[in-house]
Amino acid sequence: MGKGDNPVVLLVIVLILVFYAWWSIKQNPDSNSVVDTNQTINSVKNTSNDNVSTNNSTVPLSYAQALTQYKDARIQIDQDCQARPNNVTYKNNTSIMIDNRTNITRTVKVGSIFSVKAYGFKIVKLSSTTLPIIWHVDCDKSQNVATILIQK
Repeated sequence: MGKGDNPVVLLVIVLILVFYAWWSIKQNPDSNSVVDTNQTINSVKNTSNDNVSTNNSTVPLSYAQALTQYKDARIQIDQDCQARPNNVTYKNNTSIMIDNRTNITRTVKVGSIFSVKAYGFKIVKLSSTTLPIIWHVDCDKSQNVATILIQK
């Protein structure tokens, strides 16, 4: 940043751009109906034959796009490290959005452990060879802030 740059002004500009993107998507929902097939998935195995995939997309997914795409598959983490909703059911191999709505990076466990940046999100693929199965979501030092039932 140069001497004259004000971080508050930059933050306001970024927030305006995010709001505009969200508003644009709401005005024209058909523009986001195409699924990006250029995404690459990185799988992280744990010891129970279950795995979690985090989205390391070659084309970044914006927050507004993620909200639209995962509107029915999103777990939001709040300032107190609590999850909403906190009791959900998904089919095996479903991808969900872990949405950090706080101003600090969170360490989240959903099958495996990963970081979610402040006001960021991760796309996680739920996969288990044992079905049905219950996974618990941990946030930082808070355990079992959500329960995920994974079914066939």
